[in-house]
Amino acid sequence: MKRLVPILIIALIVAVVVFRNQLIRRTFAPTPTNIVESTPSARAEKEDIEIIAQNLKVPWEIAFLPDKTMLVTERTGNLLRVDRETHIIQTIEGVKATGEGGLLGLAVHPTFGSNHVIYLYLTSQENGKLVNRVERYVLLNNRLSDRMVIFSGIAGSSLHDGGRIAFGPDGFLYITTGDATNEKFAQDKQSLNGKILRIKDDGSIPSDNPFGSAVYSYGHRNAQGLVWDTQGRLWATEHGPSGLQSGFDEVNLIEKGKNYGWPVVKGDQTALGMVSPVIQSGASDTWAPAGVAFWDGSLFFGGLRGEALYEAKITGEKLTLSSHFKGRFGRIRAVGLGPDGFLYLSTSNTDGRGTVQSGDDKIIRLNPTVFR
Repeated sequence: MKRLVPILIIALIVAVVVFRNQLIRRTFAPTPTNIVESTPSARAEKEDIEIIAQNLKVPWEIAFLPDKTMLVTERTGNLLRVDRETHIIQTIEGVKATGEGGLLGLAVHPTFGSNHVIYLYLTSQENGKLVNRVERYVLLNNRLSDRMVIFSGIAGSSLHDGGRIAFGPDGFLYITTGDATNEKFAQDKQSLNGKILRIKDDGSIPSDNPFGSAVYSYGHRNAQGLVWDTQGRLWATEHGPSGLQSGFDEVNLIEKGKNYGWPVVKGDQTALGMVSPVIQSGASDTWAPAGVAFWDGSLFFGGLRGEALYEAKITGEKLTLSSHFKGRFGRIRAVGLGPDGFLYLSTSNTDGRGTVQSGDDKIIRLNPTVFR
């Protein structure tokens, strides 16, 4: 029996070592993908990738003031100022953070330097029902004042609330709205849901909108990103179906008055009078695309379920897709281009659908030249 004890100990040590090696191989095994995966992190210097804020709660949008101050919305309802430290400017009254709803989009007025105006898109509750609306505030000396609801009537839900807002080159405010889980809304031009909307900075309707309402384009399921390229073209990222039909995420080139097909067509399907996406993920991959920025001829957009920063290189009206940092940061939601020429990303691992990493959620500053 005494002779067996050392043998058993050695056998146990060998088994532990073998198991550890198998675990390491399993953990770092490459994930098959149909998208070209680059490895910019291998060439990036320490100063090219920097965590500038952490321990946030579902940061949803990033925007910059003319003095380069960064503003961030947390879906839970806080408007933050991020510089060397993170400060809560204000917890926004009336926010109903439930599911995908809450404090979402943020836009800075093009003439903020003179009027100090910002805009927030949020989910609230009225008469027991969830609704989405756009509110306008004056931001001066790190204080919000002069609150005004400038646009309302958007149905809310715990899912598919859209929420991205951005000023276009024409000076109008563009708004993405989800179908609020009612697919029929998307094809109904009288509904504000499942649309990209376009309004003036006071909430009124531009005279050249295509349907005499705020509706600019329709047939959207849940668009989550808006950006204009150097030619002034509007691009939008959009979530495809969920559940067993998951996949078919889209990047669309948006034109006034066009119908983008949901729920009649998805993926590369076509129908008379409906626009197909420029690129889509197919049935076997899910990006869950979110915020998008334009830099050096490419669209950079966050992947929530895809857990990557995707790059779509623009050639004419075609896109060529690659992915970066697959799985490194987890779910990526906001993607914005800062005044310093760097990309700013927000993680979304604390939203109940991700694996929370140390310090989550974070704002990450990234030098895009690592991709060139």
